[in-house]
Amino acid sequence: MLPDPAEAPVDEHVDGRGPLPWHLLPDTAAVGGDGGLVIGGCPVAKLAAEHGTPLFVYDEAHLRARCREALSAFGPGVAYAGKAFLCLAMARLVAEEGLHLDVATGGELHVALAAGVAPDRLVVHGNNKSEAELRRAREVGVGRIVVDSFDELDRLERLHAADGRVPAVLLRVTPGIEAHTHAYVQTGQDDSKFGFGVAAGAAAEAVERARRSPAVELVGLHAHIGSQVFVADFFRQAVLAVAPLVRDLGVGELSIGGGLGVAYVEGEEAPSIAQWGRAVRAAAGEAGLDGVHVTAEPGRAIVAAAALTVYEVGTVKDIPGVRTYVSVDGGMSDNPRPVLYGSGYEAFDPRAVLAPRPRRVTVVGKHCESGDVLVRDAHVPASLAVGGLLATPVTGAYGHSMGSNYNKVARPAVLFCRDGQARVVVRRETDDDLLRLDAR
Repeated sequence: MLPDPAEAPVDEHVDGRGPLPWHLLPDTAAVGGDGGLVIGGCPVAKLAAEHGTPLFVYDEAHLRARCREALSAFGPGVAYAGKAFLCLAMARLVAEEGLHLDVATGGELHVALAAGVAPDRLVVHGNNKSEAELRRAREVGVGRIVVDSFDELDRLERLHAADGRVPAVLLRVTPGIEAHTHAYVQTGQDDSKFGFGVAAGAAAEAVERARRSPAVELVGLHAHIGSQVFVADFFRQAVLAVAPLVRDLGVGELSIGGGLGVAYVEGEEAPSIAQWGRAVRAAAGEAGLDGVHVTAEPGRAIVAAAALTVYEVGTVKDIPGVRTYVSVDGGMSDNPRPVLYGSGYEAFDPRAVLAPRPRRVTVVGKHCESGDVLVRDAHVPASLAVGGLLATPVTGAYGHSMGSNYNKVARPAVLFCRDGQARVVVRRETDDDLLRLDAR
């Protein structure tokens, strides 16, 4: 029997930092008899020994539970945002759980089709879709294309002239809502590369053009205000801002996109997908959108907390009076979010998940960049040493998907764990993989 972590004593120590907050771990997280973390019935330290580090470890039950929560919250047509994390196994899982899949590039579309996802369950996004991407989307019969610009309407009309196909489309509008999140992931404000602005009149102009065009079937609108949004009222404002257009059009669909925030560090709390869905439905009722199918595209909220990344410590460098650097065998190549957005994370020893974390260090990667910082002020166990394991939770979104081969570092393996079984869904890259695309 695995012990209940809620019953574990909390150590009082110098800086007050106890064990890692349990809510940052995946749903099936448990403590093994040796004090180590268990995910999906699989001891994490054992996974690291068998598969190497760095290593992405996903809780498959967590992924499936969040998919089901999204389907319950928004109903049929709710789409998983593949940009958060996509591979063949993830695309298949999403389809098995009844969700549609949002793809933002021709590459993501290719992965979804290769996974066997039905084309009519795909939503194609992107602010600069090429003619080739649009052609393939139309040829395979995707369910929705989210039109982002007048240039895209031009492309669709040229393609229609050649083959006569008429895809169902949503027009992406920017409602003028500045969500309180990082500037790089705000997308609903007037100054945005995405969509047609409501305030400037571009949205109304796009609506009129789409209604007249023989190349598209306008079925609804799309409004996404940004990512990592914690305040439900911003979604309410977005619904109210676009509701007049929806009513005037008489269309049956409104997608509010994704953007629901998740907790990454101690002290953060975020609404659940169910709470988000209730808030959006209430806003739609307030806006008089009776009969309109209001849906969404959660990504981060489904996958972020489902995974953790496991590293091996290679160097501990103490600079007296300054800081202690703990270098791990990954870095910005497997998690660029701290470098891009200053994102915060926690750290812990997966072999002693309930251990207090009194020692403050800076966790850095192995890349030739001073900015290669994973956790600037990490609290870790006093016993952390070279050769030990260090893990960062809540890395299921935008780690693998935004990863790179910077410094020719091979990308990590990805595991799905469930019922005591771990399966490799993305194999670890090898040095030979780094040469695979080079002309010889």
